[in-house]
This record gives sequence, structure tokens and C-alpha cells, in this order.
Amino acid sequence: MDEKLLFAQDGHVVTLTLNQPDLRNPVTDADFVDAFIARCEQIRADLSVRCVIITGAGKGFSSGGNLKHMRDRVGTFAGGAVDIADNYRTGIQRIPRTLWDLEVPVIAAVNGPAYGAGCDLTLMCDIRIASERAVFAENFVKVGIIPGDGGAWLLPRAIGLSRAAEMTLTGEPIDARTALEWGLVSRVVPHDDLMPAARDLAARIAVNPPRQLRLAKRLLREGQHTRIGPLLELSATYQAACHQTADHAEAVNALLEKRSPTFTGE
Repeated sequence: MDEKLLFAQDGHVVTLTLNQPDLRNPVTDADFVDAFIARCEQIRADLSVRCVIITGAGKGFSSGGNLKHMRDRVGTFAGGAVDIADNYRTGIQRIPRTLWDLEVPVIAAVNGPAYGAGCDLTLMCDIRIASERAVFAENFVKVGIIPGDGGAWLLPRAIGLSRAAEMTLTGEPIDARTALEWGLVSRVVPHDDLMPAARDLAARIAVNPPRQLRLAKRLLREGQHTRIGPLLELSATYQAACHQTADHAEAVNALLEKRSPTFTGE
């Protein structure tokens, strides 16, 4: 149901807004997962989209799991152990698989608390900008569970194993300034400046050729888990393809002619 996830496109930039502020924007409900995956597939297929911003409605980014559903053992949390494992695989775990593989650059504009799966959702994005009111917590142990959506893989890659272990094993939150110090976010801005800052960054990304943006992001992703030799080989292949594009020729000519380029994705 898209009312749980708002979609807005302005030129080459799409904004996805988690839209259940009364519940602190949980991300584990099946209909939310379905809507999120559908929007990601739409974005993937649309070459006009060059950047995505993900943010939350209301005072928080996302609380992660739906605590009422956990208490009542419904939805993702219904059934026995085998059922719940299947629910995770066919539910919330589809988000990290899909978002990690989404080739369009993604910015998390973290407007408030990002807890549990909400914190992990920010980690699936390429760039994180935080409001001064943002708080991050890998707090699964505080509700008697473990990171079930890839956080144990994502968090150490963002801030290193020692700090990731501290966040995961204490379950305690860190504020925006600590997140900046630890490298979890790239900048902290005044709360009212968050979305303007995110849109400005998205615009600076979106001025670039769309296919090259997607290939560059793919290389960054591959570089996190492959050796340099295979990455160099993949880079050579991608580079050869880029040299054949009209956008490459346009970029070179625009620089030589000292004008702004116009990119078409060709």
C-alpha cells in the first residue's frame, strides 16, 4: 500500500518517504515491503531517475520492527521458528537484497531516530545525511532478538568491527554527532536544513550521466567484497562501454567548449 510509502519525483530525483509516523515508520509490515520493492523496481527501470532520497515522515526516520506485531505475534512474527524464518526471507530481507542491488545512488536523509531495521535501512543507502535530531541504534538485543535484516554485514563495513560490536552488543543509541565522528554519516545539519541539504546533494549527483552513475555505484558495491584484480577487470569492461556512449562524448565536448553538458543516457 503506497500510503505507507510516499513517492515523489522532481526531475531526475525521487524521494521515498516512510509514512506511518504514528507508529514511528516501521519497515517490517508485508504491505510496506511489497510497496518498497515495487518502487525500487520502478526506479531501476526508469533511466530518467538519477538519485533517490529516503526519509521518514514525522519526528522519526524509522523504528524498524513493528513492536505491536511482535507482541501479538502476527505478520512477520507469526507462527513457529520455521514460519518466522520464512517470513523474514520473503519479507523484510527482500529490502536489503533489493536496495543493495539498486544501481541508482541513494541518500538517506535521517530526520530523527533510526532504530533496529530503521538503522540498517540507512546503512543500505550510499550516503547518509543526518539532522541534528537523528539518533542511531542497532538495538535488536534490547527487544530480545538479533539483527535479522543484514545489519551484522552492513554495520561493520560502515564504522568498523569494534564500533559495530559496541552498538550491536549494547543496543545503546548514538547521537548524530557521534555518528559523524564514527563515519556512520557524512554530515550533520540543522533539522530544518536536512531536506534542502539532501536535495542539493541529489541535484549535484543528478547532473551527471545516468548510465555512468549506475556503473560507478555498481563498482563501489563490488569493491566492498572482491579483490582488486577482478575489480580492475570489471572496471576495464565498464570503462570500455562508457567510452562508446554519446554522454561521454557530450561530457568531453562540454568541458572543452566550457559549457554545461546535456546528458540523455545514450
